[in-house]
Amino acid sequence: MAVVGLTLLCSMRLSTLIALTLSTASLWGMPIAPIHAVEQADGTVSFEKSPRLINVFTTFNHVGVWGAKYYFTLQLPENAGEPLQKVTISQREGSETIRFRLDDTLAFTGTARNKGEQLPLQSVNRDDATQTVSVSFAKPIPPGTTFTIGLQPQHNPYWGGVYLFGVTAFPAGEKPYGLYLGVGRLHFYERTSCRWGFC
Repeated sequence: MAVVGLTLLCSMRLSTLIALTLSTASLWGMPIAPIHAVEQADGTVSFEKSPRLINVFTTFNHVGVWGAKYYFTLQLPENAGEPLQKVTISQREGSETIRFRLDDTLAFTGTARNKGEQLPLQSVNRDDATQTVSVSFAKPIPPGTTFTIGLQPQHNPYWGGVYLFGVTAFPAGEKPYGLYLGVGRLHFYERTSCRWGFC
């Protein structure tokens, strides 16, 4: 019984010592390593908590319109475990392939209706075989950030209907594991009247 009590007392003292050490490190501003690991044994890096695709919309939803923007807003939670490096957007459904002006792609913190600071981009590429646009950031986006990517199509599709875009997020790292966030839905409508000679 005495041995059990002594073991318990030592355990309690050890826990107290660890807590005091962490508290002191926090007070002095020393970085504390996270208690969870998000890097696998083979070096693959993944998110601890999934980012969220929270909104997708277009500034113009009529067919054939030029000058529209498609906005994809994502939220990287505080407990994501890793910063975000890249987002891919793939057209999954639609009557025709939508092509984008890659050089006009932009990104910023916040939402399309409440824009924050601009996020510099490292590269924007398109894979025609998979109809995928890849947007890589110059600096990884830290957890706790809501941000928006704006794509500019050459023009809205000439055929109306629903167009679906699959969105995948990748953490920073040499071997990132992409996490599929779901689809964004855009609905384009046929014009019901003609104005200034255009239908």
